[in-house]
Amino acid sequence: MGLPLTCVTLSGCTVDEMLKDAARATAVGADLVEVRLDKLWVVKQQPDPVEKIVPTLRNPRPRPVYVAPEFTPQSMDSVDLDSAIISFKTGIELPVIMTCRPDRQDGYFPGTEEERIEVLTKAITSGVSWVDLEIDIDSKVRKKLMKLAGKNTSIIASLHSDASVFSSDEIIQEIEENQSAGEVIKICFKSTGKNDGLRLFNAAWNFKESEIKTAIMGSGLGGDWSRIHAPLLGQHLVYTTMETGWHLSHEGRINASDLKTAWKLLEYS
Repeated sequence: MGLPLTCVTLSGCTVDEMLKDAARATAVGADLVEVRLDKLWVVKQQPDPVEKIVPTLRNPRPRPVYVAPEFTPQSMDSVDLDSAIISFKTGIELPVIMTCRPDRQDGYFPGTEEERIEVLTKAITSGVSWVDLEIDIDSKVRKKLMKLAGKNTSIIASLHSDASVFSSDEIIQEIEENQSAGEVIKICFKSTGKNDGLRLFNAAWNFKESEIKTAIMGSGLGGDWSRIHAPLLGQHLVYTTMETGWHLSHEGRINASDLKTAWKLLEYS
């Protein structure tokens, strides 16, 4: 079976941090990287791990517990977007997906929707390989962006939701109704365990032999099942990270190197 493309979503909130992460992604053999432009407008604050007693039979001693970072929004004029895009174009060897995720889809962009569309327009006119356009963008505006992208920039049609995972049938319907919205249809729901993981898995299985290219995942427990088994499911694209730590599985994410190791162990590669 063929392996999906692996995309590393770059960590960091500055151009330099993202470029360093892109170099690491290149070294581990990623196929492409995602630049989250919206994160340029936030400052990351990483709290220290909290000491907490995690009850176990063998080790009742306090252990450090992961604390998620906080992101503080900055003013729109704090970012020189033109300069940032040039740096990404010249400093990243791999094909790039440029994304500017709005707050309504769990993103960090602090400006108006009109300002965000300007950011996406600049990303497309830069000649980037891929751009992520949310499915819920105003239809007229989205059509203009798709026309601007033309044949030079491929489109990820995405839906990110904090809502609980839909039923498998609802996910399938959502993808089928939006199959013309982009080259790849990306669906990500908040997952809370094995039942959600199975719903996502079943939905992805439905498109195993389909011409519709998908990237289906969850952002929580069980959300990484469809990533780990993406070759079996015939998924086109899998999002990964260069971050490490046990907290990734609780967020439905997976380290790029760990994913490739899993594929080898499962004899997918």
